[in-house]
Amino acid sequence: MLDLKDLKGVIPPIVTPVDDNENVDIQGLERVIDHVLDGGVHGVFVLGSNGEFYALDFENQRKAVEATVRHVDKRVPVYAGASAITTKECIKLAKMAEDAGADALTVLTPMFIRPTEKEMYEHFKAIAGSTDLPVLLYNNPDKTTNNISVSLLEKLAKIENIVGIKNTSFDFAQTIEYMRVTKGMESFKVLSGSDYFVYGTLAYGGAGCVAGTANVAPRLVVDIYDKFMAGDHAGAVEAQYKLVPLRNTYSYGSFPVVMKDCMNLMGIPVGNPVRPIQHCSPEKMEELRKVLASLDLIK
Repeated sequence: MLDLKDLKGVIPPIVTPVDDNENVDIQGLERVIDHVLDGGVHGVFVLGSNGEFYALDFENQRKAVEATVRHVDKRVPVYAGASAITTKECIKLAKMAEDAGADALTVLTPMFIRPTEKEMYEHFKAIAGSTDLPVLLYNNPDKTTNNISVSLLEKLAKIENIVGIKNTSFDFAQTIEYMRVTKGMESFKVLSGSDYFVYGTLAYGGAGCVAGTANVAPRLVVDIYDKFMAGDHAGAVEAQYKLVPLRNTYSYGSFPVVMKDCMNLMGIPVGNPVRPIQHCSPEKMEELRKVLASLDLIK
């Protein structure tokens, strides 16, 4: 189980390689894990949005969590996504992840439906109450259309095993407000979910980031964190600027294919995206090559 002092640093939401039948490719998943661990990351998040959790049935999600826990082998904490539309399904996923040996859960706001703040509070409270694992909330209003407001976050942060939030939002003011209203709570941490705001979140007192680009360039994202923690703010900012062109490539294809395409280009085979998503166009692939080459990730 996650020790709160270990909720920090760079936590990549790892891509999920799939085979030709769109089932989890265990060997491919292990390659991804090895790549990010070699890059010095501080945790591994399986079944995030970059991991195409929404495209995997329960058995494939279980398979992915079990394989990740087994291969990470306690080197860093494993965060398992337990996200679905209904409270019942999230609780089922939470229990599966706990049984599989995950160290913590990451739970996204519901998708498609539009619950009230009271309904969202009861949703997260019920999930947290169903498990002994720490819960990291996951706010991604652009994808789900549901937003964890600052007032709702204040209430959720008081639930004992809700220990933090990943804010994947371009509303950086909201991230700052999350940190302001939880500033006195040692048991609650805020992480950036936008790769543009890693340094900014750290500067305001955040604990780290859940960064999709850390699938591709883990060492560069870790460099932002390590330099910041060492007091080298100029170096941390420089690393942040260096990361921006890679984050800008998200627009080159339909989310979340781009990180998979980058890894394939780098010689880390992760297969296809789950349909209906398709690979980037040949023209965009060439642009991806240029970005990767500029970061010395390919020759």
